[in-house]
Amino acid sequence: MISCLRWIWSRRKRVALSVVLLAFVLVNALAYMHARAMTHFQAGVSRTADPESLTILQKARVLLTGVDNPRPENHATPESLGLPFAIHKVQSDGGITLEAWHVPREGAKALVLMFHGYAACKANLLGEASALHELGYAVLLVDFRGAGGSSGSQTSLGVEEAEDVRQVWDNARLTWRNQRVVLYGQSMGSAAILRALSLHEEIQPAACVLECPFDKLRSTVANRFTAMGLPAFPGANLLLFWGSVQMGFNGYRHNPVEYATAVRCPVLLLHGGNDTRVLPEQAQAIFQNLAGDKEYKVFGAAGHESYLAAYADEWKQSISTFLSSRLAMRE
Repeated sequence: MISCLRWIWSRRKRVALSVVLLAFVLVNALAYMHARAMTHFQAGVSRTADPESLTILQKARVLLTGVDNPRPENHATPESLGLPFAIHKVQSDGGITLEAWHVPREGAKALVLMFHGYAACKANLLGEASALHELGYAVLLVDFRGAGGSSGSQTSLGVEEAEDVRQVWDNARLTWRNQRVVLYGQSMGSAAILRALSLHEEIQPAACVLECPFDKLRSTVANRFTAMGLPAFPGANLLLFWGSVQMGFNGYRHNPVEYATAVRCPVLLLHGGNDTRVLPEQAQAIFQNLAGDKEYKVFGAAGHESYLAAYADEWKQSISTFLSSRLAMRE
């Protein structure tokens, strides 16, 4: 034992350097694994619970093995809520086929294109779709690439999904020529809408309803580290770096707060007062950057969740008032 310690001491600089290099390799390997788990859906696993509900031991396991991220699947349809619907297929970039559900409404005020959040699918929007239908709107619920009835098995957290938004928009304008179109998104869906609007000037909706979009991809990743009780630096930066390498885009430039400066259609931005995934100042930064007519609505103590489920009457009233007034301006 003593001879071993002497050997280490005699080579202490070399040993210290080896330890640092090993730690560097391990940290980057973990970041690479977490980035892949975050963007590539798995088969045969149950989704890891939200960080706030995990025990210390469970958090340690997630840190060492990564999150379990099953491919989102639709376990209900509009028919479950007594709504007639038709399935539509839309071709998107990269050979991706998107699946959407169209729920018609006689005398519809507009057609609402609905885009879900991260690790979700269009079935997660059925409650909101039913409420919008009740308010007088036809709806088109869309599965992003990698989710539900759409093809693929990975997500780009709103980057490539912006092209899904563009393709669905183009298809809707051709299929339902006489209907005004509203865009609705939750979380990642909102980020994808903002990116699509900034990249494609031809997308000119009558209005947008955006729930809890993150301001920067780096911010929302950092917020997840904070929720795990871990320092955001350097973990969030490493995860974003390796995610960018794997997905083939620069995650540091995926910033909805910057996309917002190009958005000039009327926007209702909704946010939860107790959202730890998108902090108040981050949501407000997006709102401040929106270039056109806009309204900002906060739902009390809601977190990063369905505002309809938490504040049904308030949600319906906010959306009904906003859309009615903005659509009336375009008649």
